[in-house]
Amino acid sequence: MSWVTAVWSMNAAACLTLSGFYFAVWCKQRQTPMYLVFSCSAIAAAAISVFELWMLNSTTVDQYEQLVRWIHVPTWVLTLSFVAFVRLYLHAGRLWLVWSIYALRTVVLIVNFIFPVGINFTAVTDIRQFSWGGQMVSVPVGTQNPWGLLSTISLLLLLIFSVDAAITVWRSGDRRRALLIGGSMIFGAILAWHVPLVIWGVIDVPFFLGFTYTAIVATMGYELSNDLARVAGLARELEISEKRLNLAADSADLGMWEWDIARDEIWITDKGRALLGFDPSERINRDRFLSVMHPEDRDSVLQTLENSMRAGAQYESEYRMMLPNGQLRWMTGRGHVEFNRNGQPVRMRGASLDITKRKQAEDQFRLVVEAAPSAMIMVNTEGQIALVNTQAEAVFGYSREELIGHPLEMLVPERFGSHHMDYRHGYFGDARARPMGAGRELFGLRKDGSEVPIEIGLNPIHTSEGLFVLASVIDISERKQAELDAARRRNEMAHLSRVTTLGELSGSLAHELNLPLGSILSNAQAAQRILANGDANLPEVREILGDIVSEDKRAAEVIRRLRLWLKKGEVQQHPVRINKVVQDVLKLIRSDLINQQVTVHTELARNLPTVTGDPVQLQQVLVNLMVNACDAMADCNAPERRLLIRTAIEDGSSAVIVSVTDCGGSIPEKKMEEIFEPFFTTKEKGMGLGLSVCRTIIAAHRGKLWATNNADRGATLHFILPVMASDKASVTTNNGIG
Repeated sequence: MSWVTAVWSMNAAACLTLSGFYFAVWCKQRQTPMYLVFSCSAIAAAAISVFELWMLNSTTVDQYEQLVRWIHVPTWVLTLSFVAFVRLYLHAGRLWLVWSIYALRTVVLIVNFIFPVGINFTAVTDIRQFSWGGQMVSVPVGTQNPWGLLSTISLLLLLIFSVDAAITVWRSGDRRRALLIGGSMIFGAILAWHVPLVIWGVIDVPFFLGFTYTAIVATMGYELSNDLARVAGLARELEISEKRLNLAADSADLGMWEWDIARDEIWITDKGRALLGFDPSERINRDRFLSVMHPEDRDSVLQTLENSMRAGAQYESEYRMMLPNGQLRWMTGRGHVEFNRNGQPVRMRGASLDITKRKQAEDQFRLVVEAAPSAMIMVNTEGQIALVNTQAEAVFGYSREELIGHPLEMLVPERFGSHHMDYRHGYFGDARARPMGAGRELFGLRKDGSEVPIEIGLNPIHTSEGLFVLASVIDISERKQAELDAARRRNEMAHLSRVTTLGELSGSLAHELNLPLGSILSNAQAAQRILANGDANLPEVREILGDIVSEDKRAAEVIRRLRLWLKKGEVQQHPVRINKVVQDVLKLIRSDLINQQVTVHTELARNLPTVTGDPVQLQQVLVNLMVNACDAMADCNAPERRLLIRTAIEDGSSAVIVSVTDCGGSIPEKKMEEIFEPFFTTKEKGMGLGLSVCRTIIAAHRGKLWATNNADRGATLHFILPVMASDKASVTTNNGIG
């Protein structure tokens, strides 16, 4: 076998091999037509090599004429395939050039079979043989056909098309493909010009068009092989990703599924089959899937499926599956629908998750909430009620169906409604367990329009559906009523204590009244005598009348104080100056202090802030403390009976402290707290309620009352009262003595 025969045969075999390989690839991937186009190109290149080999070995004119005529068939296939490949693979090349090449090359093929010899020659007169590389080859000798110019023009158009496509791909950034494919086609189109040059007798070489086209085919095959390698790599990565996805799905107890709607076939992973109770090899369709679903859940799931297929909405549902062993398993399914070009649903993909444990936990949570002694209300971030218990129905008068799904503001009185939404948004911004409305009285609105006093504790709950808040609501109506009853009894006890104290002070109070009344009588008698003498001195009469008015006011003030002490009514708390209370008490018991020969000293701090309280009850406390101090000094000599009243701001706090210090005996340490107990007394005729009532009054004023012994002799009773909120900022540590 000559080397020419061997080389041209190998060239044809290589092209056929590439053609067969990529035809097999196309059979696997029919959605990619460029593999079929490339296979046609390789077959055409192989056919051209075979025709060239026959022409090189031809010995007769008739044989050569037939070969020259029929070689245009694979050339036509090759040209059309090259152009189609560039359009499909590179997405380049002007469309008008494509149709021009197709049309002109088809005309060349038709004209080629119209002429007796073909489009290249009108007649082949001889076969000239010459030695080429030590091998004798044949070339034609004949008359050129002027219609052969059409073939030359089509070759020129192919060259222009190749240059244009290469430039387009280069500009798009894919320079490697522009150089390899575009460059090989340009180079091949240039080399193909040797054919007309041989026909015209310009050059004396054999036809090697097959090698030119094989180079182009090889370049195309190289690029396609790179793509296949990348696809294979992606397939391996996809396989790895799929394994990882299956591992993640199995770890999360997820069952992946796909429903072919047109064929009504459901594919489910092995994990999904195990979760849903299907056999590993069982064929599953929609009816089979619904058959193992709890009957109460089928309608809702079907409705959700139909809505997804009709509107394209996300599929999401919860349902129960009845396993072969009789066990019920809660599942949640999520998926999405895929539609074809006509808008018809063709496929649904999704995943199913076992939520049995979550459902059991939710049921247990509901049982706990239902068993809670207080009203429980769970609200989402939009303020809608998601869960209530029986106690909530009892407190607010609504049924469960009337509350769930409705806004929480329906349970809030109208006067609080404008601020409640802001409070709710603020809580969700910093959700933590805490009481609601600290320092404020809270009320709920019943169905009948009445209000109920309540206390609320808030607890955030994080769920798979988002953040919720669980409100524990306690009806404090009974407690409020008990507090009112206790306050009423406390006021009655305080009133009784005041009446008792007035009984003890009756002698001093009578003296307080006798003095102004006696003075009024004396002045009135003196005025009568002056008027009876007939020589009235008007300035003197005016002075007498002024004394009468002054003494009358003094008596009226004593009576006013008595009426206040004897008055029985509700406690009226308002801003009080504690120094004023001390001064009023000193005026009230002045006579008693004088009768008992007690000397009073006061150290009243200047600019004391105000406190909130009932002045009569605070006077009652001071009177009790001063009277007890005087009784403690009854056995002392008159000069030793000294009473000190001191007011000040307590160090380090926003409170006013009042101290009553005597010079009598000390209080035994074991009785330091006992003296404040009800019915404990050291007096022969005492009731034992004074200090007990005083401590109760001070506690009601949010203060504290206690006793201490002095360093030398006697005891001191102290009480503190909190400063009004508006005065706290102005409290200073300057405790001046006034």
